[in-house]
This record gives sequence, C-alpha cells and structure tokens, in this order.
Amino acid sequence: MKKILLIVFGSLLMAFSVNAQRYAIIDTKYILDKMPDYKDADKKLQDISNQWQKEIDDRQAELDKMYKNYDAEQFMLSDELKKKRETELFNKEKEVRDLQKKRFGYEGDLFKERQRIVKPIQDKVYNAIQKIAIAHAYDFILDKSEGITVIFADPKLDKSEEVLKELGIKN
Repeated sequence: MKKILLIVFGSLLMAFSVNAQRYAIIDTKYILDKMPDYKDADKKLQDISNQWQKEIDDRQAELDKMYKNYDAEQFMLSDELKKKRETELFNKEKEVRDLQKKRFGYEGDLFKERQRIVKPIQDKVYNAIQKIAIAHAYDFILDKSEGITVIFADPKLDKSEEVLKELGIKN
C-alpha cells in the first residue's frame, strides 16, 4: 500500500513538474540568419544604405571643397561677398545634415525601408513562434539573441490589470 501511494505521489509530482515548466528559449538572430528571405532583405538594406551614404559623402566632399575655396579666397572678397559665401556654406552644411538625418535619423528613410522590407519576415517568424507556443502550451518563449526578451507570453498570465486595481487606478 505504501509503495502504491509513493508511486502515485511520485507520478503526480512528475506530471506537475513537467506541466509547470511551460517555457522555451529561442534565438531569433540565429533563426533569421538561416532564412534566405532575411539574408536577401539585409543585403538589399545594406545596398540602399551604401547608396545613401555615398550620396551624403559626395555632398560632404562638395561642401569641403567649398570651404577650401572660401578659405583661399576670403582675404580677397569684400564683406558683402564674404557674407554671401558664408550663407551659402551654412545652407550647404545644413542641407548635408538634413539629408543625413532624413536618410539615417530616427524614423528616417532607412528605418522605414527596414520596416517595409524586414518587418514582414519578422512577423513570419513571430507567427511561427506563436503557433509553436500554442501547440506546445508554452506560457513563455524567451529570446536569447540580444539579452533575454519575452517574445511570447500567454495573455492569461498578464497581471497588469490586477496591479492597476491594487494601485487604485482601475476598478
């Protein structure tokens, strides 16, 4: 009798411990690096980035040439022509900075291109992760590629509403 109880209790304990460990770890960087679509998209983004950087470098070289010419000629220019050239230099410098910001700045053209080209691939990976999470009844899936990040969490485990209630913010 004691042995049967011990076996039943052991079985229940094992079933409980197996059921309690409902999480998985993935590496999205590894997954994306194995996807031909992602490699193509990454190369395309790199090509676009190189093209835009060349455009900026060309304009910067043009600006540098204007500065050299101004430095060489400034002693022979009247005050009015000096001001005119300085204004041109200022405007050209602003144009280069604005172009750099437009292309590579926060939510710039490169960011938008990345969203357009890479986001569908990332969504595809996320959907596959979600299917696996649901099929295997995982509560959490953690991403180890860039530090630990929760990629999927079972919504029923989210206790945000309870915290808001405890804080008296939500009824």
